[in-house]
Amino acid sequence: MISVCLAAYNGERYIKEQVDSILAQLGPTDELIVSDDGSTDATVEILASYGDIRIKVFHNSGRKGVVGNFENALSLAEGDYIFLSDQDDLWLPNKVAACLDALQHADLVLHDAVVWDGKQVLLPSFFGYRGVRRGYVNNMIRNSYIGCCMCFRKCLLDKALPFPKRIAIHDMYLGLVGERSFRVAFLCDPLIYYRRHGNNASQTGEKSKYSVFYRIKYRFHMFKATINR
Repeated sequence: MISVCLAAYNGERYIKEQVDSILAQLGPTDELIVSDDGSTDATVEILASYGDIRIKVFHNSGRKGVVGNFENALSLAEGDYIFLSDQDDLWLPNKVAACLDALQHADLVLHDAVVWDGKQVLLPSFFGYRGVRRGYVNNMIRNSYIGCCMCFRKCLLDKALPFPKRIAIHDMYLGLVGERSFRVAFLCDPLIYYRRHGNNASQTGEKSKYSVFYRIKYRFHMFKATINR
């Protein structure tokens, strides 16, 4: 069974295109878990319009932010294989099949992505731009892991939950747990269109809004959170 965990917040502009690309690759017993962080637009109505029992929408009682919203979605996953999903990307038709094949020999898979703005390609390869590398220390220094390109077995999720307090980046945390305790595989095939626009944060070239001190501090907390997992 596959669980796709999608964190939603005011995603009406893009979410239908993304959900369509996901559902086309799921079987009848798989699930798309959507944790909604208090959307005030038509996001929830769009999801309800599908009438698809595979879509399970959960509403947060208060704003949790990105990390808390993903943690909530992950805590509700019942599948053997877990996929993370943003609300505004587009999955390519071979994503699930390629990832499941790789997961037969790994516990966590990270795949490449085409970076685009919805109209044109900005970067043909996230891997190439980022210079992704395996290894716990390498990813503590320069994180390669982005959630929209990650899938993993339930055993990794069981080890990672609940999220420790004071982690700033959920996908970096999950990647480091994988690097420290599990088998990790990188797929060089781009399996999604990774959408960048003015309303999201990214690892694709924008200047960091965080100070050097903050970035050192959150890596210290990340080390503490993962070293004993």
